[in-house]
Amino acid sequence: MAWRDSRRSRSRLLLFISSVILGIAALVAIYSLGDNLTENINRQAATLLGADLEISSGRPIPETILPMLDSLGTDRSEERRFASMVYFPKNGGSRLAQIRALQGNYPYYGELETVPEAAGRAFRNAKAALVDQTLMLQYEANVGDSIKLGDVTFVIAGVLLKAPGQTGISTTVAPAVYIPLAYLEQTGLEQKGSRISYLHFFKYGIKENVEESVKKIKPRLEAEDLDSKTVESQKEETGRSFKDLTRFLSLVGFIALLLGCIGVASAVHIYIREKLNAIALLRCLGVKSTQAFMIYLIQIVGVGFLGSVLGAILGAVIQQFLPAVLKDFLPFELITSLSWAAVAQGIVLGTLISILFALLPLISIRNISPLRVLRASYETSTDANDPLRWLIYLVIGLFILGFTYLQTRDFKEALAFTGSVLGAFLILLGMATLLMRLVRRFFPTSWGYVWRQALANLYRPNNQTAILVISIGLGTAFICTLILVQSLLLNRVTLSTSGNQPNVVLFDIQSTQRQPVLDLAVRYGLPIIQSVPIVNMRLDQINGYTMADVQKDTTLRISKRVFGREYRVTFRDSLTSSEKITKGKWIEKAPADGPIPISMEEGFAQRNNLDIGDTLLFNVQGAPMSTQIASLREVDWNGIRTNFLVVFPQGVLEEAPQFHVLLTRINSTQSSATFQQAVVRQFPNISIIDLGLVLKVLDELLEKIGFVIRFMAGFSILTGLVVLISSVLISKYQRLQESVLLRTLGASRRQIFAITALEYFFLGALASVTGFLVALAGSYALARFSFETEFTVQVVPLLTVIFSVIGLTIAIGLANSRGILSRSPLEVLRQEA
Repeated sequence: MAWRDSRRSRSRLLLFISSVILGIAALVAIYSLGDNLTENINRQAATLLGADLEISSGRPIPETILPMLDSLGTDRSEERRFASMVYFPKNGGSRLAQIRALQGNYPYYGELETVPEAAGRAFRNAKAALVDQTLMLQYEANVGDSIKLGDVTFVIAGVLLKAPGQTGISTTVAPAVYIPLAYLEQTGLEQKGSRISYLHFFKYGIKENVEESVKKIKPRLEAEDLDSKTVESQKEETGRSFKDLTRFLSLVGFIALLLGCIGVASAVHIYIREKLNAIALLRCLGVKSTQAFMIYLIQIVGVGFLGSVLGAILGAVIQQFLPAVLKDFLPFELITSLSWAAVAQGIVLGTLISILFALLPLISIRNISPLRVLRASYETSTDANDPLRWLIYLVIGLFILGFTYLQTRDFKEALAFTGSVLGAFLILLGMATLLMRLVRRFFPTSWGYVWRQALANLYRPNNQTAILVISIGLGTAFICTLILVQSLLLNRVTLSTSGNQPNVVLFDIQSTQRQPVLDLAVRYGLPIIQSVPIVNMRLDQINGYTMADVQKDTTLRISKRVFGREYRVTFRDSLTSSEKITKGKWIEKAPADGPIPISMEEGFAQRNNLDIGDTLLFNVQGAPMSTQIASLREVDWNGIRTNFLVVFPQGVLEEAPQFHVLLTRINSTQSSATFQQAVVRQFPNISIIDLGLVLKVLDELLEKIGFVIRFMAGFSILTGLVVLISSVLISKYQRLQESVLLRTLGASRRQIFAITALEYFFLGALASVTGFLVALAGSYALARFSFETEFTVQVVPLLTVIFSVIGLTIAIGLANSRGILSRSPLEVLRQEA
C-alpha cells in the first residue's frame, strides 16, 4: 500500500526531503573534512614541526643544559624569534615583523618555500634575508633589493612563500623575515628587555625512539622551564585545534539541517491533511490505525533515506571545495579523499532526523476515524492534547542536546547552544503566530481587494507563514549577526584609538635612549601620553614554596604555571585612570625594611589563589627580591595603554636593568610614516606598533574568518530558500483551487499576480526584519557583556541583507506560482466533477 499510494505523489514526497539535503551535505562535507584533516595531520606532522624534536624557552638556554642538548639527535639547528622593525631603504618603508634568526639545516622535513627556489638554502651562508611575500608586495620590493634590521643591511635573497607551521593568517598578522643567526649580534637587536624565543631543533636517526629520549630528559627540561615538542605532540596539538574548528562548523551545518527538518514537518503536515479522506476510506475498508500509520511512515523512511543519500553525495562534492575555503587557516596542503565513515554518518543521521520530525504530523493518522468519510466537515482536531506529540517534542529536544554535546563535549555549552537555537525558533514562531492573529483580529476591511486577499492568505488553511518566517528569519539572523559582530570587533579597536587615545606604541627603548626618543617625539610635535619603565623578573617562591614543591604536593592549590612565565612589571607612586583598588591599600613608596609591598591585578590573583598578605620571592635578573601583596587592583584592559599584573612602589627598582615604553598619538598616516622612519634610522633596536596598521590587519583577519562563517551560514540561507521553494510547491495545489475560484469570480491574472507578490512581500519582510531583530539583540548582548564596548550598527550592509532576502522571497514565490496563473477557470469545476 505504501508503494501504491506513493505512485501519484512521488514528486511531492521528494520535495519533503529536499529541505534536509543541504543540511546533510554540510554535515557530510564537514565530517569528511575532519577525517581528512586527521589523516593529513598524521601524515604531515613532521613537516609541520620541521624536525623530530623542538626545545624552546623564553630566555637563553642555561649553560648547564647546553651539553645535554648537544648530545641529542644526529643533527641540530638553532633559531631565535622576536618582533622588530624592518626598514626598506629603497622607499623608506618600515613595519613590525617577526624576525627568525636561523642556524643549521632546519627544516629537516619540508622546505622553506621561496622564489627563487634555491634561496631557502643559499641565504644561510651570506648576509642575506628571506622576506615574506606580503611584505614584498606591500613595499614593492624585489629580490636583490636590501632590507635593514637594526644596524645591519641584508640583501633580499628570496621571497618567502611558506615555512613549516605557517598559515595565511599568520603571514597577515606577523609576516616573517629570515636571517642567518651569525649576523644577529651585529644587528644590535638583542637588548635587555627584548622578548626573544630561543628554539633548538633536532633530527634523530631512523631507528631512534624520539619519545623515549624526551621522556628521559623531561624532568631536567621542566626544572629549567624548557618546553619540548615532538612529532607526536604536534599531531595532538594540531589535531585538537582543528577538531574544535570542525565541531564549530558541524554546529553551523546542524542548524541548516534543523531548518530543513522543520520544512519536512510542515510538508508532511500538508501531505497528510490532503490524505485524510483517503485514510478514512482505508479505515472503512478494515485497515487498522497502526497499519495506516505504517503505510505513510514507510513512505517517509524511503524518501528520507533517498534524500540522505543525495545529501551525502552532494556533501562529498562540496568537501572538495573546502580546502580552498580554509586554505588561510591550514598550515599544510590539504589532500582530500572520500570518507565512507562520514557518508555513513550522514545517511544514518539524515534518515533518523527525517523520521523524527515527520512523526509530529504522522501520529495524527492514529486518531482518524472511519466516520470522517461522512462527517469530515464536523471533525475537530485533538492533536494538541495527544501525549505522544509532547513525547516526540521531548525526544527532539534531547536529540538536539545530545548531538550538540557530542560536538562540544561540554554539557553547559551544549545546553546553551540548544537553548539559543530553540529560543531563536520560538521567537520567530511567536512573531509568525502574532502576525497571523493580528491580521485576523484587525483585518483592514476598508483596504483594496488585492491587499485584503494577500493579507488573508497569511492565515488561511495550508498557509506557510510559520515555516517560512522561521527558515528565512534564522538564515537572515546568521548573516546579520556576522556583520554586527565583525563591526563590533573593529569598533572596539577604533574606539580604543579615537579621541586623544594613543595610536602608536614604541617599546624596547633602552634607558640611555629614553631621553633622545622623547626629544625626537617633541621635535615632531607629538604628545608624550605615557613613558613607562619596565623591569623583567621571574617568580621563584610563593609563601616559601618553589615550583618543585608545588609539583610534589598538589594540595597546595598553587598553579605551576605561575612560576613558568616572565613577569614584566613597572614601578610608580600612583594609580592610573584604568585602575582602582578593590582590596588592601595602595603603597606609594617602599618602606626601609621588611618585604616590599606590591599591588597585583585581582583577576590574576584569583586565578592563582593569591590574596592579600601572601609573600612572593622574585628573581630580578639574578637578584632575589622578597615582596608581599599589599593590594589588589581592578584593571580595565580595554584601550591602548600600559597595564600590568604586578606594580611595585617607588624606591625599589629604579636602578634595576630596565627598558621603556612610549605611547603617543599621530593624527596622519604620512606623519606616522615619517616619524617611524626617523626612529628606525636613529634607534634600530626600537620596535613600533602602529594601531592604524593593526586595525587594517584586524579587518583583513576578520574578513577571512567571516568568509568561512558566511560559507557555512550559506547552507542555512540556501536551506531556507529550498524550504521556501518546496513549501510554495506543496501549497501550490491548495492555492490552485483558491486562484481558480478567484478567476471564476472575475479576478484578473494581474490581480492574482499582485496578491501573490504582496503575500510573499509580507512573509519576506517579516522574516528578514525578525531575523535582524534577533541578531540585533544577540549582538547587543555581546557588546554589552562580552566585548564591553559601545554598540553600533552598520546600516547599509544590514539593509542590503534585508532587502535582498525580501526580493528573493518575492521572486521565488512568483516563479513557483506561474503555473497557477495559466490555469483555466473551468479546471476546478472539472476536478470536482
